[in-house]
Amino acid sequence: MIDPRLLEAVETLVAAHRRPGHVPLIAIAGAQGSGKTTLAREAAVRLGAVSLSLDDVYRTRAERDVLARTVHPLFTTRGPPGTHDLALLTGVIDALSVAGPDDRTALPAFDKLTDDRLPPEVWPVFAGRPPAILLDGWCLGARPQAAAALAVPVNALERTQDADGRWRRAVNDDLAGPYADFFARFDAGLFLKAPAFAVVLDWRGEQEAGLRGLAPADLPAAVREGLTGFIARFERLTRSMIDGGVDADVVVSLDRDRQVTGIAGV
Repeated sequence: MIDPRLLEAVETLVAAHRRPGHVPLIAIAGAQGSGKTTLAREAAVRLGAVSLSLDDVYRTRAERDVLARTVHPLFTTRGPPGTHDLALLTGVIDALSVAGPDDRTALPAFDKLTDDRLPPEVWPVFAGRPPAILLDGWCLGARPQAAAALAVPVNALERTQDADGRWRRAVNDDLAGPYADFFARFDAGLFLKAPAFAVVLDWRGEQEAGLRGLAPADLPAAVREGLTGFIARFERLTRSMIDGGVDADVVVSLDRDRQVTGIAGV
């Protein structure tokens, strides 16, 4: 059950940026498992808008393999800045923004089970021009970090697999460059703020258990251990965003049960 205040906040942001000939682009950010995709989809249904997810425009496995060989091996794993096809996403947003009543816009889709983008012929299609575009993504609006902040590893993954800092500097450079340019397109943003990074593993575990048809307590220990390694790639930026390193017009504070404890900016 989505807190009605969250839907109202999204609707308020859309209304504030609605004008003739313009389709508002609203970002909905938050850590893994925070409920951002559910919120974006429900708000889109209420508004007759279109919901897009940053998770659906990951680079293909082949493209990430190239990054792994030429930049850093950690880029083979989807998630951090640098692993998204921003050109593809920009093209879809541009097409939706100028679509006529009879136009059909294909929306990218990614299969996390095969870890690859689905073929275009099976992508969902949006008919006409939406009254708003709601984009959800974990790092939307994140600010790049200062060089000094990159010097010290935040977890075991950075200490052992990125000892020289090359991967995190490349991620930060992407965030300061093409991602910042893309974020500048947003009319407004909403950030679902986790109470601490420590809860993200529990949230991600609940997601994984749901995909497997299990209760969270029944998630195998080996799977949870794998998730721990996976979310380590998100830890640096997630902590930074929780600490204020994010540009957002509305910040929604959540407790560990994802209940709203405060809303700032509305």
